[in-house]
Amino acid sequence: MSLEPADRERIGEQLDRELTTTEALLFENLWSEHCAYRSSRRLLSAFDSEGSQVIVGPGDDAAVVALPTAEDADPVYITVGIESHNHPSFVDPFEGAATGVGGIVRDTLSMGAYPIALTDSLYFGPFEREHSRYLLDGVVEGISHYGNCIGVPTVGGSLVFNQGYTGNPLVNVACVGLIDDPDRLLTAVAQRAGNKLVLIGNATGLDGLGGASFASEDLAEDAETDDRPAVQVGDPYAEKLLIEVNEALLDEGLVESARDLGAAGLGGASAELVAKGGFGATIELERVHQREPEMSAFEILLAESQERICYEVEPDAVQAVVDLAARYDLEAAEIGTITEGNYVCTFDGRRVVDAPATLLADGAPLYELPGTSPPSPARSHPEVALETAFERVLGAPNTASRRWVYRQYDHEVGVRTAMGPGDDAAVISIHEAVGESGEPVGLTISAGAEPGWTACNPYEGARASAVENATNLAAKGATPLAAVDCLNGGNPETGEVYGGFSDVVAGLADACRELAIPVVGGNVSLYNDSTSGPIHPTPTVAMVGTRVGTGAPPMRFAGEGSVVLVGDRVQAGAQARLGGSEFLAQCGGSDRFPTVPDSIDGFLDRLARVADEDSTLAVHDVSNGGLAVTLAEMVTEDAGASLELAPGDPQGLLFNEATGRAVVETTAPKLVVDAFEGVAQTAVLGESVERGELEITVGESTVSIDKDRITALRGSLAELMD
Repeated sequence: MSLEPADRERIGEQLDRELTTTEALLFENLWSEHCAYRSSRRLLSAFDSEGSQVIVGPGDDAAVVALPTAEDADPVYITVGIESHNHPSFVDPFEGAATGVGGIVRDTLSMGAYPIALTDSLYFGPFEREHSRYLLDGVVEGISHYGNCIGVPTVGGSLVFNQGYTGNPLVNVACVGLIDDPDRLLTAVAQRAGNKLVLIGNATGLDGLGGASFASEDLAEDAETDDRPAVQVGDPYAEKLLIEVNEALLDEGLVESARDLGAAGLGGASAELVAKGGFGATIELERVHQREPEMSAFEILLAESQERICYEVEPDAVQAVVDLAARYDLEAAEIGTITEGNYVCTFDGRRVVDAPATLLADGAPLYELPGTSPPSPARSHPEVALETAFERVLGAPNTASRRWVYRQYDHEVGVRTAMGPGDDAAVISIHEAVGESGEPVGLTISAGAEPGWTACNPYEGARASAVENATNLAAKGATPLAAVDCLNGGNPETGEVYGGFSDVVAGLADACRELAIPVVGGNVSLYNDSTSGPIHPTPTVAMVGTRVGTGAPPMRFAGEGSVVLVGDRVQAGAQARLGGSEFLAQCGGSDRFPTVPDSIDGFLDRLARVADEDSTLAVHDVSNGGLAVTLAEMVTEDAGASLELAPGDPQGLLFNEATGRAVVETTAPKLVVDAFEGVAQTAVLGESVERGELEITVGESTVSIDKDRITALRGSLAELMD
């Protein structure tokens, strides 16, 4: 990729001269889709990002949100951020995924927060393809290696296999950080002219050169070899040192603002930092510590070498910062000064960049692109025996147990994790935040998207993705606090791609507005195309919520109560829509996607209340695979259920994936029924039993399956990956 002629002309007119080589390359990266959001920024204004809990919203390295605490308690903040590392993970799955973790953790550090939890949402081509399994293996290894080495638990996420990702996998990583003292909060906004810029971390090399522009291109057939230099190389042990240095800098009050070095390297971080403050800078590139001999100006400026943060430091504090970094065996260099003028870079006495910082960081013209929405699919359901359908859906890679993945992650390091991967949502303890009850705040985290839904209907599928994540939180007795999103799409210059992407943004924005969940930040990743075509529009949502304490109900049967289905409209007689379902993916056919029910906010509120009752033994939301998979996942070696659904279409009852539903095991079924009166349908399906069996009767059809068979069907990942 190179700077477009129209962009070069526009910049030349602003500067009233020809660009230097270094300037042209810097503008190419900062004006790329990856950095400037040229095709998407207009759409993002649809999101509501405000709320009394929002301290820092979109536009910084991560969002900052206040936790609910007792009136007389000190305020406690969390940070939430998400980013993609899609193209690098295709070229080099291990390093691409690993450095994705490193990048989002540094985003957390640069806000003054300590990282306490990670999630990963992963999307690959069909599982039966050897190359998909190769990518999966490398990505999981990269995430686990980096996260485990730095001591940050990976507590949740999602995994999807779909034809749409054959030539372009997605790796979306979210991080939650903790700020237990508001005075430690940093932003990426430069504070004063005359302050110094200090670079701390690893030496700059040639890895990741041009990564921002690379991320704004379609993946070519030879990307795995030709684009390897654009992939960063991670060093988690240096990142761990950087985490501790950052804490020490905050303890001593030595820094004024910060920006981590990610896309476009030093040029991106420093230009954006000073531009946000309305300043310029003078940077001496030869002062940057380097690990390669005879690096050029543009290589120093644009390399995306990892484990580096640029800090704003008062002049009389520079030496203390350098000395502190040295105590942690990290290099630090004073590289420049914040000024009232242009953003200027010199190299060996030559001026190689001289341009307004705002032109660099925020001057890219935005695109207005045409888009078309996809047509609604026709209704065509296959004729498949109920038992056959049950086994096909339960044995599909998309409904398989994820244990092979998350057992590689340390999800308990930090001793905060009360409920980790494998449940609807993670629950971690924030003992620094004390609620009105005197108990610590329990923070719940859910992340993921269902591309089968958005492929079927981008608008309704995106709404459903937001609702599904919120339902995961409610199933743990939590109230949503905030969300961030990673909006992945194909080439926006294609009308159908841009139309689907626009619909996804609108659907997600509408759903979060209806649920009063502020969308406080996120990431856009477009040009996810390959020789296989564009990916499905994929709106990964990472959502956090809070509850009193950490005693959330599990998703698995206890074998001691009644089983109540809440929110199911098909059980109450509505027509089942199977569009976007795993059933149709496995058995063939087509259908429209089920819409999100009305009054979904009331449903979630009631579900959270029910989940927090002492009489509630288990709660599990209904999503991918429908009710059939939900019930099968609740069975243990010692507990199952004997259930009877309403007479009707067994396929529709068991396999539709309408959101806003949950299964509750309770010793007080009337309490559950009464709780949802006037808000959502309820049905007592039967009783849980003290044996590992599931029996479901629908009219004259019965499916009976034991735990061993369920385990065998859902063991496809482990079977082929081990």
